[in-house]
Amino acid sequence: MIKITVIDRADQEHVLEAPTDMNMNLMELCKAYELPVKGTCGGMALCSTCHCYVLSDHELHEMSEDEEDMLDQAFFVEDNSRLGCQLKLVDEMDGLVVKLAPEDEED
Repeated sequence: MIKITVIDRADQEHVLEAPTDMNMNLMELCKAYELPVKGTCGGMALCSTCHCYVLSDHELHEMSEDEEDMLDQAFFVEDNSRLGCQLKLVDEMDGLVVKLAPEDEED
């Protein structure tokens, strides 16, 4: 088990315990803890409803072309933007800190 801190859109911190042996991704973990992540496309990098900002200094795998393309169309993209559905939970992510990105222009 690893611990990941997720800061929601109301700036509340949630420390989540995450298994690394179930092939889960960050979006699925957030949904399991009932955090406001839609994951509308089911984790296919097709919708950006799991867009988040990586705040900690963790080495994450490179973005796929699909993830880059989807982020090109998302609102509020920053240099540290990632799609939660594309971040598979692995031991090296212990201590990861992310913040959920605003859902749309009105957030």
